[in-house]
Amino acid sequence: MVFLRLFYEFFKTGLFSVGGGLATLPFLYEMSGNTGWFSTADIANMIAVSESTPGPIGINMSTYAGFTTAGVLGGVVASLGLAAPSVIIILIIAKFLEKFRNNRFVEGAFYGLRPASIAMITVAGLNVARVALVNMDTLAAGNYGEFFLWKAILLGTAIFIGQRKLKWSPVIFIAIAAVVGIVFQF
Repeated sequence: MVFLRLFYEFFKTGLFSVGGGLATLPFLYEMSGNTGWFSTADIANMIAVSESTPGPIGINMSTYAGFTTAGVLGGVVASLGLAAPSVIIILIIAKFLEKFRNNRFVEGAFYGLRPASIAMITVAGLNVARVALVNMDTLAAGNYGEFFLWKAILLGTAIFIGQRKLKWSPVIFIAIAAVVGIVFQF
């Protein structure tokens, strides 16, 4: 049954994706390959929609993936699956927090999770860059001149520089990117 599998896959993702929403990306890529529910291009769309809508990116992506796979109920099931481990872990930690607050093993575990989170987010960022900035299909065809997606690279660079210099709200840059994407048909 697809709903049970959706819940399981996103529960697993929620349990092991330490570091926030972008840390779910490696799991989504694996899920894409294992289930065929969505393609890597769909993941790029998930990222775009999830970054453009209010709320946590991980929940937004699970909702989008679930909806793509099995409609509205699929979106709800996938979101519940992603959130369930956090709720369970928070309830357990809250119960025992006072007892273990100053435990050196707990402090060590959290210290060790930091580099793991950075590594997962870095891998996710590199995967996003690979999907958004290069066309891997051209390598197989031997068409190296079209490997880089120059419009996307220029847009990303302009937004990066603009965001650093102008310090406008990210919402403005998201809107600008959407308009440029529509006008130039990225």
